[in-house]
Parts: sequence; C-alpha cells; structure tokens
Amino acid sequence: MIITRTPLRVSFAGGGSDLPSYYEKYGGAVLSTAINKYIYLTMHPYFFKSGYFLKYSEVEHASKVDEIKHPIIREVFRLYGIKGVDFSSSADVPSGNGLSSSSAFTTGLIQLCNAYKELYKTKAEIASEACHVEIEILGEPIGKQDQYACACGGLNFIQFERSGEVTVEKVYLTSDGYHRLENNLMLFYTGITRSASSILQEQKSNTTHDTKKIENLHKMVGLAGNLRDELLRNNIDAMGEILHQGWLLKRELASKVTNPQINDWYERALRAGALGGKLLGAGGGGFLLFYVQEQNHQRVRDSLSDLKEMPFKFDNKGTTIIHFNKHSLKGIFQ
Repeated sequence: MIITRTPLRVSFAGGGSDLPSYYEKYGGAVLSTAINKYIYLTMHPYFFKSGYFLKYSEVEHASKVDEIKHPIIREVFRLYGIKGVDFSSSADVPSGNGLSSSSAFTTGLIQLCNAYKELYKTKAEIASEACHVEIEILGEPIGKQDQYACACGGLNFIQFERSGEVTVEKVYLTSDGYHRLENNLMLFYTGITRSASSILQEQKSNTTHDTKKIENLHKMVGLAGNLRDELLRNNIDAMGEILHQGWLLKRELASKVTNPQINDWYERALRAGALGGKLLGAGGGGFLLFYVQEQNHQRVRDSLSDLKEMPFKFDNKGTTIIHFNKHSLKGIFQ
C-alpha cells in the first residue's frame, strides 16, 4: 500500500496572472503558501487483479481505464498505465473551497502513480505534469500556481514566464516574522461551494480584451512582488494592506468573484480590526482570509460568528509519500 499526503494552498497576491491568456503576453507572478490541510490518496493492488475499485466522493468499479468517470483519475492512470488497483481519497476540507483541492488531488495522484511504478520525479516535474493533465489534456480553464504550490510546499514567490517556464523562489523569513505571519492569518469558511470554471472563463475573456481589467492584473502582479519584498524586510503587517489592495482589484475581474453577502462579511471583519483580506481561489465562495493583528483576533471572530473558523499552519514539505509498503506491490495473489 502507498499513501500520499498533499497540502492545500493559500494564495496572497497575483492570482489570475498564472492563466496562459495573461502570462504568455506579459509574464505573471504570485505569492502563496502551502498549509497543513491535506488531500490523502491511497492505492494498492485490487483483489481481482484487473479493473479498478475507486473510492472518492463516489464509488466506481471499472474494468477498463476508459470506463473511469473521474476525469483526473482516468487521465493520470492512462498516462502511467495503471491497472488492477484499489484507490481511495480523503481530504481535510470539502472541495470547491478556493484552497486548490483539485490541483492538490492531481499533484498527489501523480506522486502516487510514480511511487506505485517505482519511478522518481522532482516536485517541480510533478507540478509540471499536473499542469499538463489539468490544462492541456482536460482543458480546464485554470492557471499554474496551484500545482506548484501544492507540489513544492512552503512560502513561495512563483513566476510564470512568457515561454511557459515556471520558477519557484522560496521566501525565507526570520523566526519571529514567520511566527507573526502564521499567527495573524485567519481563515473563515463561508459554507458556499462553487465551481471555479465559469468565473475563470469570464476572467480569461475579460483579461484578454478589457484594457482596465488587464491593467488590474498588472497591478496585482506588482503587489505580489511588493509583498515578497516587504516580508523579506520583516514588515509582516504589510500583508494586511496588500491583501486589501489585491481584493479591491480582483473583485473587478469577473462578475461572480463576490456578492453582497461576501462583501458584508468582509466589511464586518475590517470594522472589527482586520487590516485586509480576500476571498481565496477564483471567488464566489469558499474561504475568506484575513490578516489580523493578535489583539484584534477575538473581535474579528465575534464579528464573523456565523462563519466557521479554520485554524491552520504553513506546510513546508509539499506532496509527500507518508506510507510505502513495497512488499504489497507484488500483489496479493503471490
């Protein structure tokens, strides 16, 4: 049996610039971190030695790879020639949350298949392959930041070159700065799940043809670089203002990024002392992130008492194999 653990991610600035419709013209950059909320994937030989037994949010029995309904599982298994396996997945948080659960799943599955086949790829190679599966094979209207954040782990400044090349720069903070940043970030679950595809499709169209929205993305990329520089100077509180500036820009990129209820929660948190925040992922629901100095934590919690808070820490390992029983790979019939 093999088990992989892949972190979800929180993106702070530059989101949207990882879409090819933008970075192929201008180049892009984001600043994000992996967090200690995970997707767990398990695989071992199937009792019947052929076909597939798959357990995720649904249960599937398939005799051939083409019969697998789950698109990511089908295409990754096809890519690696996986057959005769019992596969299952579980997660710390629900899907459709803005924390990159889909890309974490893809990244973890590629790590799992490499281990099952006794192959090795670097984390950057795993991220690149996850992008290939999601964007090129499945045609999802998504960007590249999530795959690299989930695969590599840590606090990163990720750049997207016009050529398509991706570079991951670790952002190293002082011990005090790291603790303050981790401590002063607060996540609240809105209870609204959504598909990012329609929002991203509209955003892609807008940032291809609308000059003002393209300019917004230029500014958002600049904020990612500014945030990196401020954090490296140990100006941790700059996170609040930069999150707020980014949110004001982001909500103009597509019509469904926010709504009156989300705006109300956001304003309530600011009145209670949050220095800034944003809705994670494409928008429309999922998690609200706020930067809040410690003395105002309880006031913000009280102002958002109708939402579920999710405490978290940073993850520095990225996608990881947490259990590998090589003997089991020989199959249960031998």
